[in-house]
Amino acid sequence: MTNTTDIIGSFAKGLRVLECFGADRPRLAISDVATLTGFDRATARRCLLTLHHEGYASYDGKFFTLTPRVLRLGMGAMASLPLPRIVQPWLDQLSEQIGHSCSVSILDDLEIVYIARASERRVMSIGLMPGSRLPAHITSMGRVLLAALPEEEAAALIDRADLTPRTVHSLTDPAEIRAEIAKVRTQGYALIDQEIELGLTALAVPILDSRGRTVAALNTGMATIHATQDAIQGTYLPALLKVQDGLRRVLS
Repeated sequence: MTNTTDIIGSFAKGLRVLECFGADRPRLAISDVATLTGFDRATARRCLLTLHHEGYASYDGKFFTLTPRVLRLGMGAMASLPLPRIVQPWLDQLSEQIGHSCSVSILDDLEIVYIARASERRVMSIGLMPGSRLPAHITSMGRVLLAALPEEEAAALIDRADLTPRTVHSLTDPAEIRAEIAKVRTQGYALIDQEIELGLTALAVPILDSRGRTVAALNTGMATIHATQDAIQGTYLPALLKVQDGLRRVLS
């Protein structure tokens, strides 16, 4: 256990302030950050002004916005991970073989984080790239990763998740989502049909290491018109499972 005297509290607060920004919150005022973090306004102000001083945020006198300099943090962390380098050639080959985009992600609390991607063609209205995030409970890779957790832990994450529907097909009942995750746990793959975006079907399998532990998830997304039962069972799922087997041989 880390000794609390070794922790720099101000640095930890700065990280929490950074985490306040996102696609749905690109511009934040001091009061916004104070509310999101629970810090008093003076602390929120000092953290934000420090980010501005160091070039990580711009400031127009009212709102703060992160600058591209922040990408140095994320890209540096991504480059230090061995998994993206290992899976990328497999993704490139798989995408070319099946003619659809393929991705690998890991779980970060309530979200999945893309760590590698091979884009054959764009089927989603939003652009996805390494570092992109999506809700775990509503995505194929997220359900695979949740299925790898102990049931109680997965249920706790679902209870904390924002279950606002993305489409008319999105599951919003925690019990139904838990049932889907239990199904994924049994069958070994997840199939999402238009829950994250209309017209999009996604199929995912776990990436396992040599000990059989789930370390990430692998998926492919396709237009729903291409996701026939024959195509899924005869082409896409076998192709993903083949990559799963290959990666398991090289991941220690």
